[in-house]
Amino acid sequence: MSAPARVLVLDDDETIRLAVVLALRADGFIAEWAPDGTDLTERLERFRPDLVVLDWMMPGPSGIRLLPVVRAAADTAVIMLTARDEVDDRLRGFAEGADDYVVKPFTMAELVARTGAVLRRRGRLPQTVSVGDLVVDADAATAHRAGTLLDLTATEFRLLRLLVESRGRTLSKAQILTQVWGYDDYDVNLVEVHVSALRRKMETQGPRLVHTVRGLGYRLSERS
Repeated sequence: MSAPARVLVLDDDETIRLAVVLALRADGFIAEWAPDGTDLTERLERFRPDLVVLDWMMPGPSGIRLLPVVRAAADTAVIMLTARDEVDDRLRGFAEGADDYVVKPFTMAELVARTGAVLRRRGRLPQTVSVGDLVVDADAATAHRAGTLLDLTATEFRLLRLLVESRGRTLSKAQILTQVWGYDDYDVNLVEVHVSALRRKMETQGPRLVHTVRGLGYRLSERS
């Protein structure tokens, strides 16, 4: 079994950075934090993170200025964490080498799921994830239940992959809309329709795994 992925969190907001570190550790990551970019090169060499969660606005050098430092020091993935939601800002972040971009306010479930997704794309985490008798292969874009291949549409697979990557945590319909469809201004009934279709296909092979959390959203778990 490979060692857990290592994540460094740089954010000057103590409440946010500690919450992020605790959420990452709860999901099995090795996580450290720092309030700014002081001695960043030394910290990168010592900790050798697989991914850095980098706040855009920090005292001293900003996250966007520190991004090239991270890129120069190691082959490390970067998720920019920021309140800046302008398209030009996002494009600048990606142009500087960011792998993903999470806008404040956000939920810990979203950030942890995006962390896992980035690390899987980079080959740092296994592409195949199992929950009970459900096996999801992100690389092959396939899902099996009790050994049987599920006939899923592309959207249903994206939905299932998101739920699997966030397993054990509740995702709101707005979160699902944003991460599966890319927008949050669709009718939330779209989520309900696709969850129902996904359930029908999954439950022909076994008990329910996708559960409704009344008033909150959906959670994938072996337990209701």
